Amino acid sequence: MALLTANFAAERGGEIALIDESGETSWSALDERVNRLVNGLRARGLKRGDTFVVIAGNGRPWFEIALACAHGGWTYVPANWHFTADELAYLMEDAGATLVFADGRFAAAAAAALSDVRGHGVRTVVGIADAGGGGVGGLADDPRFIGYEALIAGASAEEPADQRLGGPMFYTSGTTGRPKGVRGMLSGGSDLGPEIMKFAAAGVAQMVPPGGRTLLCGPFYHSAQWAFNFLPLIGGGSVVMRHKFDAAETLAAIDAHAVTTIHLVPTQMKRLLDAPAEAKARYSGASLTTAWHGAAPCPPGVKRDMIDWWGPKISEYYGSTEGSIISAIGAEEWLARGGSVGQPFPTVEVIVVDDEGRPVAPGEEGSLYFRNASGADFVYHNDAGKTAAAHLAPGVFTTGDIGRLDPDGYLWLTDRKIDMIISGGVNIYPAEIEGVLHLHPSVADAAVIGVPDEEFGENVKGIVQLRAGVAGDEATAAALRAHCQETLARYKVPKSFDFVETIPRSGAGKILKGPLRAPYWAGQDRRI
Repeated sequence: MALLTANFAAERGGEIALIDESGETSWSALDERVNRLVNGLRARGLKRGDTFVVIAGNGRPWFEIALACAHGGWTYVPANWHFTADELAYLMEDAGATLVFADGRFAAAAAAALSDVRGHGVRTVVGIADAGGGGVGGLADDPRFIGYEALIAGASAEEPADQRLGGPMFYTSGTTGRPKGVRGMLSGGSDLGPEIMKFAAAGVAQMVPPGGRTLLCGPFYHSAQWAFNFLPLIGGGSVVMRHKFDAAETLAAIDAHAVTTIHLVPTQMKRLLDAPAEAKARYSGASLTTAWHGAAPCPPGVKRDMIDWWGPKISEYYGSTEGSIISAIGAEEWLARGGSVGQPFPTVEVIVVDDEGRPVAPGEEGSLYFRNASGADFVYHNDAGKTAAAHLAPGVFTTGDIGRLDPDGYLWLTDRKIDMIISGGVNIYPAEIEGVLHLHPSVADAAVIGVPDEEFGENVKGIVQLRAGVAGDEATAAALRAHCQETLARYKVPKSFDFVETIPRSGAGKILKGPLRAPYWAGQDRRI
């Protein structure tokens, strides 16, 4: 049973597989380093079924770790590199981590988490030196420590025996409490072996043709970035990666490295549109075939501007950590349909139900549930109650989205149910209002939430990040209100606006509504 890299190493070993800011790795070198990593971890007592937490920025070591786990039967938990020590300690304990990989950029938080009682179950700490020369910080003081390169150098390069499937367990945030791990078919411990990874890669191949080159410019700890870069890699594609997103540098990298596919979130698209004129003028984009976007609703004006600039290369998908990719739609279809997220893939059944779980009539809105024809499903790690709440029946699950299927079978999203505002008994969906606010020239970013109202229960509030030089005063609020009134029914228009320096967003680009709502709902007798 060959490693996922072995055939590529044999057939085109001198070609480049991975590129980051500090260098390149060929297929033959990648194959050898993955073999050494698997053998080195086994030599230190890591057994099939063990779970690792990885706190690392975008870089070649991350892909080596993911490939090693794919053959050692290990589950790896990608940690958000913005997590505090407390959040990392929770992750280590909840996931039952026996090993932690951490790179030097995040050494302080990782070391503090490992010294917490919740980090005491970790038996091995592997420090990845900061490519910028920062070393591994306080991690080296931990008695469980070994350096990443020392681990690899001291291990056998022979192909490991008895390979078993391993894969990621992504943690996803909910409306309340701590994040929960999503354990699906690719998580570690299966007897199926790594061939199932190839099946997963084949599924992505219909969106990312094999043999191309992807650009990773978002955090690899997010499931979408993983799917659009790691799976193409095991299909024979190469990956260019950047730890931080810079619009001008992204445009230059696409041309310099002949990138064929990129995954973007709406915030990045907006920043590309706002890139310096000289950077946009130098950009060719001749190599690029597809720019996929998803993970968060995209303001229609932003998407139209991207299509005007990049043409029909802009494509959208709809999916989730729990449910993988559900549907997709190209630029021309999207322009014709005016906002649909496309027709569901033939392997996915979409079921739309009311609040009682009963199917609604075609074209009516309701909660979206999904069934995968392959039988693939998921559970929330250590949370049977949350798993049950997400399922209508075995294999039929929801991620909390509201939408409808039109007569032609196209899927339309209204909003996430958890974001819905109920004012005077009327349901109001923030995404629509946010899309309108993004079209105003004074707005850099915007979020819409419900805030307490004695008469109506909730009313609509706009939280706005203004462009530089725009005053956050009542005159601006009045202008935004008038702008919304041009296209929205009066009950949807925000009754008030607050101006902030930054709209908080996740690594996937989603607005973090919880922190925005919290100050307004403090002391209220109901939870949101």
